[in-house]
Amino acid sequence: MPKASDLKRGMVVEVNDAPYSVKAIEVRNPSSRGASTLYKVRFNHLKTKQKLDETLKGDEFLKEVDCERRLVQFSYQDTDGYTFMSLNDYEQYTISANDLEHEKDYLTEGLEGIVAIVLDALVIAIELPTTVAMIVTDTSPGIKGSTASSRTKPATLTTGVEIQVPEYIENGETIKINTVTGKYMSRAQ
Repeated sequence: MPKASDLKRGMVVEVNDAPYSVKAIEVRNPSSRGASTLYKVRFNHLKTKQKLDETLKGDEFLKEVDCERRLVQFSYQDTDGYTFMSLNDYEQYTISANDLEHEKDYLTEGLEGIVAIVLDALVIAIELPTTVAMIVTDTSPGIKGSTASSRTKPATLTTGVEIQVPEYIENGETIKINTVTGKYMSRAQ
């Protein structure tokens, strides 16, 4: 049973007798003497995808949900949803597009490093790698000599998601994106 102070992003715990995954943790240290550290945690319900914000004291216990984590690769998308293949036993799992709210913006064919969370023999959620490499499909022309400026411009990626990139990025370049923040990180090598 982990304490609130031991929680990490991606852990699956039980809150109000339902399975939730930890999406974000914010630590707050009160200024008054003797006050305990507070943890503001954003949970996502694994089945309904509803968000839940809770403020917990560091010594509060939570019950960890027994679920399996499998390393998978994104295979393809069709009318049924998004299909992933287990890298261990080549078993395939399909998740509906509605269950992949923001994750689908970063799914490109063959993407590896994805962790599928399996509960009761069903994949109920996926965790993307922290960074993914994607190709810029549409952006305004790059400006020569603008590498020192911090100005940005909109760019559309292969999945249709639009992010802000530095002015020097051009169409066809492969860039790295942080999947947690959805922001440009660097050019991919």
